[in-house]
Amino acid sequence: MDINQIITDKIIAILERGTTTQGKRWTGSTGHGIPTNAKTGEQYRGINVLVLWAEMADRSYASSQWLTYNQAAELGAQVRKGEKSVLCCYYKTVEKKDNQDDLEGEKYFMAKPFWLFNVAQIDNLPADMLTTKPINVFNPVQEAEQILVNSKAQINYGFDSAYYSPATDKICLPIRERFTSESNFYATALHELTHWTGNESRLNRTFGKRFGDEAYAFEELIAELGAAFTVGQLGFIDATIETHADYVQSWIKVLKNDKKAIFTAASQAAKAADFILNKATATAAH
Repeated sequence: MDINQIITDKIIAILERGTTTQGKRWTGSTGHGIPTNAKTGEQYRGINVLVLWAEMADRSYASSQWLTYNQAAELGAQVRKGEKSVLCCYYKTVEKKDNQDDLEGEKYFMAKPFWLFNVAQIDNLPADMLTTKPINVFNPVQEAEQILVNSKAQINYGFDSAYYSPATDKICLPIRERFTSESNFYATALHELTHWTGNESRLNRTFGKRFGDEAYAFEELIAELGAAFTVGQLGFIDATIETHADYVQSWIKVLKNDKKAIFTAASQAAKAADFILNKATATAAH
């Protein structure tokens, strides 16, 4: 394992990818700072700071606190199944062997690997490890909570952005208290839940050549309409399609290029909302 090359390649990839804009339905990060071990309180140093910052940017983690797998277990917590660790390294002093004539001196430093998980990847941690400062009080809405729970979707919290990952079939969200209102939280969660319904094991939404490069924007439009239809059934409507300025121009382009696109989007969104609400009703009946 060439630790130096692996870490260098990772940082290059992050720099090349750049940054993207985020939604406006939740407050800014609780503050990243220097990456810290959540159990010992010690700050990481040197290259590990860059590696962990890069991982936070890549994965949208909101917290700068990290643990090894064993440290999480010692706290009575559990790294979520399927979560990937990030490779870090420390340098150990090693005695030079006789066949290492190319090295100067009697000792040299060797990079040794260790692996960390962000607290957002770990279940059952103490609450104070998930946020670093007091933020908004969140008052759950029971009907909306039931929809999220009864969907059986895997929803993980502790991220700087909200997204659905098709590769892992998971929804990732900022913690609830970071949202500017309860309705904004549920609108966002239901937006991602609408994406979740498009999985091939559920409604299997695919658009093929019809929308080409605009297929992503079209799916975002479906997700926002689906969330609006669902929260409409709950009796509160806030922060719907007009708040997603990131996508407005793309949506306009789609609609101008295809006069039937909005009808298709509304139809697909209605199917998604029905799927979500029917699961909630069916589960509640048992």
